Amino acid sequence: QVQLVESGGAEVQAGGSLRLSCKLSGFHYDDWNIAWFRQAPGKDREALSCVASTGGDEQYGNSGKGRFLTSSDMADKTVFLQMTNLKHDDTAVYSCGASPSKCSVVMATERSIFYWGRGTQVTVSS
Repeated sequence: QVQLVESGGAEVQAGGSLRLSCKLSGFHYDDWNIAWFRQAPGKDREALSCVASTGGDEQYGNSGKGRFLTSSDMADKTVFLQMTNLKHDDTAVYSCGASPSKCSVVMATERSIFYWGRGTQVTVSS
């Protein structure tokens, strides 16, 4: 059974940092790319980052550039999203997704995502 399980969400004060984890299981992830998304109340889901499971491709959306960093530990089947200098506008549900498409495609459309995690809540207080 394919599973992507996010963890690490919490309530933090503005300016703080968090590291989210996305644990993968149930599928051969070697040919898949893993992306992070978020959805704030009343807003569309937006792509934050994408990393190729085998390395060599890493992309970011505008919201996370300079503050968010994605990495992977495929020995542990986990993809991370390190977030720094968090702002109130970063409050959202953060989800990871897996896609067989290139990161450039994943960042352009979430329709390329085959598997989704359930998400983890990040709340940034002012």
